[in-house]
Amino acid sequence: MLSYTLRRLVAMLPVLLGIAFITFALVSFAPGDAIRLMLGSESANVANVERLRHELGLDLPWYEQFWRYLGGLVKGDLGTSITSRQPVSHLIFQRFPNTLVLTTASLLVAILIALPLGVLAAAQHNRPGDYLGMGFAMLGVAMPNFWLGLILLIVFGLELRWLPIRGIGSLDKGVLDYASHLVLPAVTLGTSLAAILTRLTRNTMLDVLGEDYVRTARAKGAKPNRVLFRHALRNALLPVVTAAGMQFGGLLGGAVVIETVFSWPGLGLLSINAIRQRDLPMMQGSVLVFATCFMLVTLLTDLLYTAINPRIRYG
Repeated sequence: MLSYTLRRLVAMLPVLLGIAFITFALVSFAPGDAIRLMLGSESANVANVERLRHELGLDLPWYEQFWRYLGGLVKGDLGTSITSRQPVSHLIFQRFPNTLVLTTASLLVAILIALPLGVLAAAQHNRPGDYLGMGFAMLGVAMPNFWLGLILLIVFGLELRWLPIRGIGSLDKGVLDYASHLVLPAVTLGTSLAAILTRLTRNTMLDVLGEDYVRTARAKGAKPNRVLFRHALRNALLPVVTAAGMQFGGLLGGAVVIETVFSWPGLGLLSINAIRQRDLPMMQGSVLVFATCFMLVTLLTDLLYTAINPRIRYG
């Protein structure tokens, strides 16, 4: 297991190198001038623009800039933000925990919705429970995240005034204050994933419930709930865990939009602001962190297989 994990970690390095190059090329050759945006119209004369461009190394050929960038990455330096003049790694370190909390809460919401609904739909195949689960699955997939977020914001934030509509709570004011700010963005981000996992859970459960060992357990007089949860659900979880792990990257991507809708101060909102301001180092650092997280979650998903199914072993 350890050797497999190390091989996977080493295999990530060329992938990250390719992502770093593609991101660098895309943001470097995109139209717009970050220096003029930063200086503003009044002080953006030719002398000031050229001086600042030289200080930031943006007047060098692109391959020299990329080589410098790689040298910094080896040392753990993601560069300096053009707009705030602070280290990119410091800014990401400040915001990333908020994004991690949001995506983890969204994944938890998705699992808490999907597993019961999927099991119910499979247990009541072609009956009301099945129609309920599949109706939710179709509705959840069809609704765009940002649209659902705006609807929840209007209904529960503006009309009913049950929950705050923007920002992040403070633990100094209590756990409830922090959790109340997290509810709407987490439910918004987790609903589409819950729809996907509900349908997958239902389909895999139907396949497993038709296996011989399930029929044997029923013939021996095992209680229906024991057959459903102990014998069927555990063996149906492998595809669900795979999908949840792979969709975690989708949660990270969706967090960019949802953090903007709810003004959640995470890495997604930081990335959007960097795009608006043409902050090249900040954009590159954000994409690299998102990509690294996605690959680490994929590795963790593979390792979880052995906990769910002891027959699986990695050489």
